[in-house]
Amino acid sequence: MFKKTQLVAAMMIFSTSVAVSQMKVRDEVPDKYKWNLSDLYASDDTWKAEKDRIQKKIQKTAQYKGKLTQSASTLLEALTLNSKLIKELVRLSSYASMKSDQDTRVTKYAGMKQEMQQLFSEFGALTSFMEPELLTLKEDQLNAFVTKEKGLQTYKFYLTDLLRKRAHRGSEEVEKVLAYSSLMSGNAENIFSTFFNAEFPHAEVELDGKLVKLNSANFNLYRGSENRDVRKTVFEAYFKKLNEFQRTFGAQLYGNINAGLFYTKAQNYNSTLESALDAGNVSTDVYNNLVKNVNTNLGTFHRYLNLRKRMMGVDTLHYYDMYAPLVQQVDLSYTVEEAIDNILKSLKPLGADYVSISNKAFSERWIDMYPNEGKRSGAYSNGSAYDVHPYILMNYNGKYTDMSTLTHELGHTMHSYLTNKKQEFANSDYSIFVAEVASTFNEELLIDYILKQIKDDKTRLAILGNYLEGAKGTLFRQTQFAEFEKMIHERVGKGEALTGEDFDSMYLELTKRYYGHDKNICVVDDYVKSEWSYIPHFYYNFYVYQYATSFTASTALSEKVLKGNDTDRKRYLDFLSAGSTKYPVELLADAGVDMNTAEPFDLTITKINKVIAEMEAILTRLGK
Repeated sequence: MFKKTQLVAAMMIFSTSVAVSQMKVRDEVPDKYKWNLSDLYASDDTWKAEKDRIQKKIQKTAQYKGKLTQSASTLLEALTLNSKLIKELVRLSSYASMKSDQDTRVTKYAGMKQEMQQLFSEFGALTSFMEPELLTLKEDQLNAFVTKEKGLQTYKFYLTDLLRKRAHRGSEEVEKVLAYSSLMSGNAENIFSTFFNAEFPHAEVELDGKLVKLNSANFNLYRGSENRDVRKTVFEAYFKKLNEFQRTFGAQLYGNINAGLFYTKAQNYNSTLESALDAGNVSTDVYNNLVKNVNTNLGTFHRYLNLRKRMMGVDTLHYYDMYAPLVQQVDLSYTVEEAIDNILKSLKPLGADYVSISNKAFSERWIDMYPNEGKRSGAYSNGSAYDVHPYILMNYNGKYTDMSTLTHELGHTMHSYLTNKKQEFANSDYSIFVAEVASTFNEELLIDYILKQIKDDKTRLAILGNYLEGAKGTLFRQTQFAEFEKMIHERVGKGEALTGEDFDSMYLELTKRYYGHDKNICVVDDYVKSEWSYIPHFYYNFYVYQYATSFTASTALSEKVLKGNDTDRKRYLDFLSAGSTKYPVELLADAGVDMNTAEPFDLTITKINKVIAEMEAILTRLGK
């Protein structure tokens, strides 16, 4: 009944660099830099015992079958039990998932994740009667129940939202089949994750006289090399290796699209896009307007690309130049301790309590900081365990981008922490649509703080350039991904079969348009066609557009907090504590930004152009 999306409300940052020289064996990493999962369960045996207990307890839900609408007290009992069970199931799942992410090669934890998938499916089947029964409630009956039983107020938003989606819910038998279908629907993503993270035969290249395996970590490191030949070699080898498995990646993604289409048709939606957005009552116009607005403003993106070309001093900009440092010989390295200090100081505009709680994440082992062999790549925050604290997975490598990623994930963590403290579990979830606001807001505060400390032109160029890199990666790149998703889902929705070759062709054409290939702004080499195949977000149907919308929302909100007063700060903190008590667009409106208008997007484009203008002025001043 209640979904816990905080587990996936996480930004996997593929620009996170992981040095070859970093600690590679987990046992060598000091404990203070590893998360403490014993806060969840003392041991694997404890987890197993708790799982067995919950597996028996979920059978109790059957006693409410046929009785949900008989009385307010019975309804409250059933919803309370259901909520408690989901809370425990999510906690179990969080432990298994994070244990597996420590080293994806360990089959024991992969097995525990599979056990949880089966248990969730079993629970879904056992409770499949609930929503069909609840859908027989009339609005006046629901209001009468809430008036009589005050405890139902906790569940009123959920119940009201359920009735709103009445047309997309089926009979008990249909809902039971849909619950059991979850055993299959996640297979494409699971196969992709296992294959790419644990078994993919990454290319090997010779760099500086040594053979380097281009796993995700090393690719992310070397694609940012100052040596252009290294970048070119790394990009070409990495993408060409991906292309060798084009058919496999294509079959996996096509399978995932079909799974989404199955639920779309089974639940009577017009499109997979409508189905995905309806969970948060977000209009498809928000999605389509984002794509339209970005395409209309590709000139701003091309202005950034021309700036990058100027700063790099190259005659022709190539796609493999996108991650190269913009400013040469500027030390933007930070130890973990330096990063923590900068982050905490940057968060002061949000108040002493916010800073104090943030510090707990660093001092009480909420974070798994460094890379190790087999560890999941990227970064995320997992705030799903309601009765515990959130956790952060990092692959910290000491660069400014790593510090920025760390405060990004801390934003997610604080969002989860504050919501969990303020709301009952039933309302502690929050839409992914608003999840990325808290994280990118933190990034805005960090860059504002750092710029106030730095007057040196070259260093300012580097920091301002980092902001533009964030805009490129979050607004333009994620919208490009969103447009690609829309294209492939629409084609499959029309009955077309797509192969890896089809995905290649569509992705390459789209990328060339975004990067101005035909206008000679940035050359997109043909091997870039394979980039789609290693992006995990395409398995989270219509997830990525929310990075872009959140980026525009956080830009608008951070301006209010930095330039405003205590009222603006309170509105923002109230937003972080609101959970799922309202629809996401309404929550953002309460915080001070209206996503149904073009204002947040326009403010963001204005800021991007302002940053570009300052950088162009600095370059002129430096004689470049």
